[in-house]
Amino acid sequence: MMEDLVATWEVPLSDGLHKIEFEHGTTTGKRVVYIDGKELLRRDWMFKLVGFEAFRVGKAKCLIKIDPVGGFAYGYSLEVNGKSHHKFTEAQSKVMRTWVLQLDGQQFRVVLERDTLDVWANGRRLDAEGVFVDDGSETHFALGDHPAHIRASSSGNRREGIIHNLIVDDQVIPEAAE
Repeated sequence: MMEDLVATWEVPLSDGLHKIEFEHGTTTGKRVVYIDGKELLRRDWMFKLVGFEAFRVGKAKCLIKIDPVGGFAYGYSLEVNGKSHHKFTEAQSKVMRTWVLQLDGQQFRVVLERDTLDVWANGRRLDAEGVFVDDGSETHFALGDHPAHIRASSSGNRREGIIHNLIVDDQVIPEAAE
């Protein structure tokens, strides 16, 4: 029902964009954590209204902090892997490239982890094969019955670094802004 919903965050991970919701009943002492709409953790009748709740989303360690902000008001913050939600999201945008596309009536969310070169689609790590080409490298895999690859090539600019393009059925797919 979520009548005591006090905070919501979106956390970009390799296996998907996860929505974390937090309920805090300040009269009942209730604390409930939802991940993607499913209840993960519930505590009723907590007499201490401040503190924290620790849990995991996939491989990520999360911590919701409940702090007093004066009177009977509370502030809520999320840490992911020891970083503030903002700093974690910023770091993820540097190591992940994400594309969203429709194929045969199905939506695909494709993620490249730049640090490991793992490729994910809709939350599953794909079998992918890397090959070197004239101007860089390509990582080949399939999305359903469609051949796909991510081409990594130099931008020619040190600041910009390597450019990653997803190509499906010989079409370049624009990167998603998450």
